[in-house]
Amino acid sequence: MNSTHPFARELGDFLRARRSRLRPRDVGLEPGGRRKVAGLRREELALLAGLSTDYYQRMEQGREVRPSDDVLDAIAAALVLDEEERRHLFTLARAARRPAPVTVDRAPERVPESTRRLLRALHTPAIVLGRHLDVLDWNPMAEALLGSPGDLPPERLNMLLLMFEDTLTGDRTCPDWETQALEYIGMMRTAVAADPTHPRATAIVGELSIRSAEFRRLWARHDVRESVRGSKTFRVPGVGDIVLDWDTYPLPGSPGPVMVVYTADRSGPDADRLQLLATLHATRVGDAL
Repeated sequence: MNSTHPFARELGDFLRARRSRLRPRDVGLEPGGRRKVAGLRREELALLAGLSTDYYQRMEQGREVRPSDDVLDAIAAALVLDEEERRHLFTLARAARRPAPVTVDRAPERVPESTRRLLRALHTPAIVLGRHLDVLDWNPMAEALLGSPGDLPPERLNMLLLMFEDTLTGDRTCPDWETQALEYIGMMRTAVAADPTHPRATAIVGELSIRSAEFRRLWARHDVRESVRGSKTFRVPGVGDIVLDWDTYPLPGSPGPVMVVYTADRSGPDADRLQLLATLHATRVGDAL
């Protein structure tokens, strides 16, 4: 293995990001005098994990190291990783142990016909996202809520590209915009951990890194998400603000596509607003025929 191994680079980047978020007092250390780094020093992290500073430094640099599971456990404890972050650490490190990256299935992602039927049977907004957050399919209620994805070229139908497209999302004053951006970025991080050199991931991350300082800042956090749920406020002309919960559901079969379903509390006013949205959308579609 050498420093060009993609998983070793991802592992090093992840370790540096997690180390920089910790402060000495977070792990029972005295801050001492003036510090040149925002988070823990490498030697402090190595001490907590019971490793030599040189060994840990080589890990962060993506050099020739093959950490055992015991070493990974010690690093995870020193970095105070949660369970999701710990799994991510092990995924990267175990892949980095191999002399060369394994062949990854890069066949085009397809939505099963049964899933398409389910989408259209749902009376609430739902979309299908690919492993790199490409929008693969949607139902009429999602079109009513989010606009028509069919108005964009297929290569632009990507949730990260859309979230950072200023002409579409210029109003980022809503308090949950960054939270949702971080959730989607975390999903992309998980996909990159499975295949760091995938052309689609490289293209999306590369484009956003060039044109968006905001994306660069959030991407550098190295947050990871395996499954996502949250709440979002949508501002819909003629309807007002609708607060919806959203959850992701993996599709049966190979890992990759997930269905994102938006729902409203049936006992609250958002359910009524969602019904009004459905009625207005049906009227517009009928008028266009």
